[in-house]
Amino acid sequence: MQPGDLIDLEVTGVAHGGVFVGRHEGRVVFVPDALPGERVRVRLTETGHASFWRGEALEVLEASSHRRPHVWPAADIGVAPEDRPGGADFGHADLAYQRELKLDVLRDALRRIGGLDLPATVDPVSGDDQGGGLRWRTRVSLHVDDCGAVGPYAARSHRVIAVDDLPLATAAIEEAARGLRADRPGRIDLVQPADGRVRILPRPDRRPRRSQPGRDPAREVVVERVGDRAFAVDAGGFWQVHRGAAPTLSAMVASALREHGVDPDAAHLDLYGGVGLFAAAIAEAGGRATRVTSVESDPRATEHAGENLADWVGARAETARVDRWLRALIATAGGGERDRLRRGTVVLDPPRSGAGREVVDALVEVGPAHIVYVACDPAALARDLKTFRDGGYEAAAIAGVDLFPHSHHVEAVASLTRAHSAR
Repeated sequence: MQPGDLIDLEVTGVAHGGVFVGRHEGRVVFVPDALPGERVRVRLTETGHASFWRGEALEVLEASSHRRPHVWPAADIGVAPEDRPGGADFGHADLAYQRELKLDVLRDALRRIGGLDLPATVDPVSGDDQGGGLRWRTRVSLHVDDCGAVGPYAARSHRVIAVDDLPLATAAIEEAARGLRADRPGRIDLVQPADGRVRILPRPDRRPRRSQPGRDPAREVVVERVGDRAFAVDAGGFWQVHRGAAPTLSAMVASALREHGVDPDAAHLDLYGGVGLFAAAIAEAGGRATRVTSVESDPRATEHAGENLADWVGARAETARVDRWLRALIATAGGGERDRLRRGTVVLDPPRSGAGREVVDALVEVGPAHIVYVACDPAALARDLKTFRDGGYEAAAIAGVDLFPHSHHVEAVASLTRAHSAR
């Protein structure tokens, strides 16, 4: 068969990346905008692989009981596939079932990639179900094409789709987006920090030859809050997207720290530390003099981390790539420092690609008593947990949290300790 051909597909499962799986004459077919148990009409888009094809769902012939009208009408299956905006690829399923699908993906990655059979859960952020899983995005990136159109990309493409609404964004961001205009292609970020005012951050592909007067709006320092604590961060810097994500993840990390205990005389690390969110959790658990080092490659974030951690006399922030920083630590740490590190806790929150073997192997060599891994990709998490297990560290369970309702993304936290045989 060729791209453009139509088939009727029985959908049997979900795969990583927001797509669903069926078989046609024995061949695996990946298709978005479907649900397990459905029969859908599919137009093939990719048939060159020997083991699988890809397609796009055009029509639901037999619907799942979990299917709902899409929360974003622009992305509904009744819209031509090339005109459906991306970013809400589970928006056609009820919220509870979305979490079942994410749990299936998480468990499958742990077993298939990591060889791990661990208890796992995926829970909602408090209040999301009552709000229908909408209005949680405090940060949105829209794109500008060569004709000046502003909007999200179509799913799995770089084609800009002009839309009238952004149901996952806060109401204030949605309103600000309606009036956006741009004269150069690129991106426009909209950010609503804790003070409630939306910042509009143009990011053209090519800067004008003559720099415009005034300060770069992306470098405006805004304040985010977790409980009573304030965190300074650049408006264009990294902060969790979901309005409840930072408090939720901070509480999950703090719970793992309390369960294991934080030795106030040990040395602790917060890797990929950003502006110090998890370093603060470590310091709060250990006390004012707790020795905790936040390591982050972005110098602006490190600068803010130093300010955000100023209440703790034992805290410091360093700008470095995590892999290089760990190699230098291993090469230079004396006996006393190595002992403190072995009694300490490491929290790491790597990018979507995961920590990788070099970082994991280095952490195994450092040998901390406790590791808390915050992951935003199930496949990367499973791969890294397998490497940790090979190095003598084990996780008892995986706690997932649905920080991205109506999308396929899921966050997970794993608490690892040295296996008895490795102590």
